[in-house]
Amino acid sequence: MSAAPVVEDFTTVAETARRLGIGARRLRDGVNHHGFPAHRMGRRLRFSPQDRAEIAEMHRIHARPARRLRARAA
Repeated sequence: MSAAPVVEDFTTVAETARRLGIGARRLRDGVNHHGFPAHRMGRRLRFSPQDRAEIAEMHRIHARPARRLRARAA
């Protein structure tokens, strides 16, 4: 079981968007409509380190296996 996140580790929408390299509106839409993890504290959205890691993982592009080149006909 993991320990509860410390309040000081939470970041705001603006800070989280900056760290992830996306816009604040995109981040809010992701939370409201696309299942991005977040915490609501009052009317404010806050993101724990785990939330940020999960959002980054959701947008990870997996490498495709290398294509084999066909041998040229001589």
